[in-house]
Amino acid sequence: MKPPAPTVPAPLAAGHSKDLQSTRNPLIVWLRQDLRLSDNPALASACESGRPVLLVYILPERDSPWFPGEASRWWLHHSLASLDAQLSPLQNRLVLRRGDPARELVSVARDVGAAGVYWNRCYEPRERAVQDQAEYELTKWGHSVHTFDGSLLVDPARFLTKNSTPYQVFTPFWRAACLRDAFSPPVAAPTRIPKPHCWPHGLQLEELELLPGRNWTTGLAACWEPGEAAALKRWREFLESNLETYQATRNLPALAGTSRLSPHLHFGEITPRRVYHDTVRSLAAISCNSMDYENQTACFLSEIGWREFSYYILYHFPRTPHEPLRSSFADFPWESRPNWLRAWQQGMTGYPIVDAGMRELWQTGWMHNRVRMIVASFLTKDLQIHWSEGARWFWDTLVDADLASNTLGWQWASGCGADAAPYFRIFNPVLQSQKFDPQGDYLRRWCPELARLPRKYLHDPGSAPSSELRCAGVKLGRDYPPPIVDHAVRRDLALSKWKNLR
Repeated sequence: MKPPAPTVPAPLAAGHSKDLQSTRNPLIVWLRQDLRLSDNPALASACESGRPVLLVYILPERDSPWFPGEASRWWLHHSLASLDAQLSPLQNRLVLRRGDPARELVSVARDVGAAGVYWNRCYEPRERAVQDQAEYELTKWGHSVHTFDGSLLVDPARFLTKNSTPYQVFTPFWRAACLRDAFSPPVAAPTRIPKPHCWPHGLQLEELELLPGRNWTTGLAACWEPGEAAALKRWREFLESNLETYQATRNLPALAGTSRLSPHLHFGEITPRRVYHDTVRSLAAISCNSMDYENQTACFLSEIGWREFSYYILYHFPRTPHEPLRSSFADFPWESRPNWLRAWQQGMTGYPIVDAGMRELWQTGWMHNRVRMIVASFLTKDLQIHWSEGARWFWDTLVDADLASNTLGWQWASGCGADAAPYFRIFNPVLQSQKFDPQGDYLRRWCPELARLPRKYLHDPGSAPSSELRCAGVKLGRDYPPPIVDHAVRRDLALSKWKNLR
């Protein structure tokens, strides 16, 4: 149900200024990608004031740019429910609204006579514009605004090269970031969040209509538990059990070798600050094998660095969700093949590692990072379909769909972005499969129709003799598709196009 448009009252009369300074007037904390209580600078600062605190989440209208995809909306629904449950023992609750954020914030602030509005800054182009508009409208109506760093380790606005230009290569960016920034430690969760004396109008969670209409969330619910408590639990388990073997296992999709924190980080249920400082503290506590452990932690923290880098690039090059960073790629002759795109989306390309990844994505809302690189290379270089088609599909199906990381990843894979893999680096899906899933456990899990094939042919069923296929109960074209393209032929064509473009 769409809420009625809020009525914006007249500006404050001069005589009302003292009323706004009353300790009964609450502070609003506007939540977005910070659905947590701990290490939330805006919330902590508001609570330290001693005033009542009102936590507000505003869902934009569905026609807003980069409105969350279906898998993300499923996560958001449950994350909001989890946060509201956290607030209940503290005698507080979430106020949910829907509409234009600036207008809704002014409406809430006027309804409760807010003394100020606090928020943690976001860095996507749309969010920056929304923040600017909200600050303008709120100050116009007499409400003070206080903003904080709560999402990233590095503030993109104040971090440039010695030549005052943005970094475009990851390694010097991350090296400089680690040398120049101390990365402030996380702040504790407030033990008390005083509730306001009156509550403004708010929607029920179901009224936000976040849950997908199609019945495909069973797999998501089986794999994920949104919320801050679940994020911290997953992080502790990884830190205690997996970090010491991270470098050796992170590229093997059949193993649980990665942290799987990406959706929790995206929705702000845990911060990169906490991850960074916990990792460094863990390293300091190790007294033996410290060099090996240091390598593991440096490797893991570099992945946090890549997330920082993606936001940095998006901040300085806000056109990249729609246009290649390397402008020469704007003229690349991409192909329009709806049937190929559909086969890729459905995991029916005839290349098992690609199909396994796409099926994992559909069922769980997530895909292993190594496999993400493989399926992206296949779409953009074997099928030569525009990278934005892949980015759009990931946006709708990933629970960790993050505009910055998604854009950087797809432009990296297609060769047109920051620190991009050269276009002539084209993953061979069969060799990648053999290298990173040598036993075929990942393939058998997600392509069970191939499970009886000998390992020799599992990675490339199209090369199997008919006798082996028959023994395994596989008929190509019936049980599993033949390869939709010849990798060697398409590779040569891609290279030819790239040379002509140069």
